[in-house]
Amino acid sequence: MYEQLEDVVAAYRDIETRLSQPETVGNQKLFQKLSKNHSRLQPLVHAYEEWKGLCKQRDENVEMMRTEAGELAEMAKADNEDLEPRIEQLSHDIRILLLPRDPNDDKNILLEIRPAAGGDESGIFAGDLYRMYSKYAEENGWRIEPMSIVHNDVGGFKEIMVMIRGERVYSRLKYESGVHRVQRVPKTETQGRVHTSTVTVAVLPEAEDVEVQIDPGELRIDVFRSSGPGGQSVNTTDSAVRVTHIPSGLVVVCQDEKSQHKNKAKALKVLKTRLLDIKEREQHDKISAERASQIGTGGRSEKIRTYNFPQGRVTDHRIGVTLYQLDAFLTGDIAEMISKLNTHYESEALKANTFESALSGISEALGE
Repeated sequence: MYEQLEDVVAAYRDIETRLSQPETVGNQKLFQKLSKNHSRLQPLVHAYEEWKGLCKQRDENVEMMRTEAGELAEMAKADNEDLEPRIEQLSHDIRILLLPRDPNDDKNILLEIRPAAGGDESGIFAGDLYRMYSKYAEENGWRIEPMSIVHNDVGGFKEIMVMIRGERVYSRLKYESGVHRVQRVPKTETQGRVHTSTVTVAVLPEAEDVEVQIDPGELRIDVFRSSGPGGQSVNTTDSAVRVTHIPSGLVVVCQDEKSQHKNKAKALKVLKTRLLDIKEREQHDKISAERASQIGTGGRSEKIRTYNFPQGRVTDHRIGVTLYQLDAFLTGDIAEMISKLNTHYESEALKANTFESALSGISEALGE
């Protein structure tokens, strides 16, 4: 099967040659397209060429073991024992690199956190999750831009919407969508009883203007005065903006900025991102049962994770992983869980993706 990858290597070398030609450098559209394909193929080509070199070395060792005796044969055998795990790992890596790429992986995200069941405690835990993701974003050098943050009267939140910008944010956080359950004694509980509350998290890839076009005639825009925690007035002008997309019924409210113009721009960005999410869900449901199941995992009605304070554990129910480091987890130490989730879904995708279909996908991408 790997002989077919020689065609991929040939395509990669051809791209390298074309990128150095003056006519390509002078055509920015073509140059960007070729650069994108070069970046995509580079890890695959490097992994394949290393795999091929190690296989050749292994075969030479086998021949030495057949024709030589004594110390040379033993050295060849020992060398192959070291080579086999690396060859096997590279073979796995190549299959992963051949998987169809999620076109949203490189995008920024709109992170939405909302209290669900559990009253005031749910709103308080929404704030805990916001701080968790904020710390993780900070550790990765990502920027957080508040879009709409609405407090409740007990130190929690009614709604949190922020844009997170940085390198491959969606690829890291896309599996965080769903219902997060917390089990603990609420601050408002006087008898020490453990309560169960839930919070919904949505991770949406940021929509580019070219991906979603909105007819201004399909929008209803209302302005009103912003309000802060406890109903206190944030300002005395009508700076808050409510945008209603009439065809879909989607409503977005932004009031964080003192400028009506800035709040409107943020609201439209959120609206476009939500419309793109709806559009992509519809497409995925039609063309990919596997991808649709992953989207389902991010649905608002499924419990994906439990944070149990009495036992100090966090459990992800999709992959059956429990970590007994809840305090560290809630301070942003979530990289291990994210890595395990990505590995799980990569494995699931491998089961559904044949080598031939993967190569076909590469060829189609290069032909775009």
